[in-house]
Amino acid sequence: MTEIFESTGQALLYGVVGLVVMAVGFIALDLVTPGKLFHVVWTDRNRGAAVLLGSQSVAVGLVIMEAIRASESEQGLGYGLVSTLLYGLAGVLVMTLVGIVIGMLTPGQMGAVVLDDDAHRPHPAAWVQAGMYLGTAFMVGAAIS
Repeated sequence: MTEIFESTGQALLYGVVGLVVMAVGFIALDLVTPGKLFHVVWTDRNRGAAVLLGSQSVAVGLVIMEAIRASESEQGLGYGLVSTLLYGLAGVLVMTLVGIVIGMLTPGQMGAVVLDDDAHRPHPAAWVQAGMYLGTAFMVGAAIS
């Protein structure tokens, strides 16, 4: 029974680390898209912004999952939590950089284009950017493991 409580405590701690990385990812995405992301998604109900945020959340979750798997070590829980945090933040950084580079290679300002919610349909660029986030997460996850 002690093992169950110990594992539950570890899961909660990893959950907190994941929450911190997701929050940093949200802030990073907010910085590279026009307007305040929270307002654009929840108040304006912008579907393009929701596609980006949803895909980025899944992508960060994938990176965190691989970081947790890679963190299992004889060096203890503290090492695992720190390595998961650092790997997760590295994933957010790489995703943000990929988004910026793709934005520089596409016509118009990428953040503005993906938030173009014409007729309540996300711009196709929102789906492309979403795919980039997920693809980047798979690359970072593979590098971690």
